[in-house]
Amino acid sequence: MLRAMTAEPQPATALRPRPGPQEGARPGGRAAGVAMMLGSGLSNQTGAAVAALAFPVVGPAGVVAVRQWVAGAVLLAVGRPRMRTFTRAQWWPVLGLAAVFAVMNLSLYTAIGRIGLGLAVTLEFLGPLAVALAATRRRTDLACALAAAAAVVVLTRPRPAADYAGIALALLAAVCWACYILLGRTVGRRLPGVQGPAAAAAVSGLAYVPVGAVVLAHRPPTAAALGYAVTAGVLSSAVPFLSDLLTLRRVPARLFGTFMSVNPVLAALVGTAVLDQRLGPYEWAAIAVIVTANAVVVTRR
Repeated sequence: MLRAMTAEPQPATALRPRPGPQEGARPGGRAAGVAMMLGSGLSNQTGAAVAALAFPVVGPAGVVAVRQWVAGAVLLAVGRPRMRTFTRAQWWPVLGLAAVFAVMNLSLYTAIGRIGLGLAVTLEFLGPLAVALAATRRRTDLACALAAAAAVVVLTRPRPAADYAGIALALLAAVCWACYILLGRTVGRRLPGVQGPAAAAAVSGLAYVPVGAVVLAHRPPTAAALGYAVTAGVLSSAVPFLSDLLTLRRVPARLFGTFMSVNPVLAALVGTAVLDQRLGPYEWAAIAVIVTANAVVVTRR
């Protein structure tokens, strides 16, 4: 995403780097926090759906380029990274995170264009789930892993209309999200606040300048397509990032991580409402299993 790029990282199911301790979250603000989490998730998935509307004109690469530029500008303004003072030990994880941002968003958006929003986001969530499961030996977590694996088989089962390239791209996005979480931990230890993700977003946006220039030169955007791409950058990067900063002052990190698990459901609902991408009962059942497995693992951890 910078599901942020949001990328930008934390509890195992979060897509972006979130600040500071939440154990002192105010109980009175929990209802507001839940409402903000729901709004953030809907904004993120709606942004992805809006982005898909521009695919026929500028393609996923063109949309991702514009989104990266918007996200980079927003995070630079919020994080204000002092990049001139970064050491070599600080720069290497930042550059790694920038590469992850670039590949994750392009692979996810291309997958959305091929297999639909709901299925792409559900498969992408296997990344944080894998990170959460990697260090555990509990039987319950093993059962969750087996259940999620069975659900993936249902989602990717061989059939004439199956788009295996789209499935592979969604799984690549999952790998990138797992790398994002691991790199995000390193960045968080070596740089204060959100300077690391902000610098990574800026580098990623800069790397997309030649890509965007070539794509948009060969596929000139209409005003509508450009508006969709910019809207996607705002809804899927700026709004979720700022909303999450405020949310984590109101709710515990564990609740935040658990709630992130509903994003595949939100993606499927938004895909149906905005893009008319309807899922069958087997797909809905598989999504429910993966969401439940993710929530159980995060809650137990």
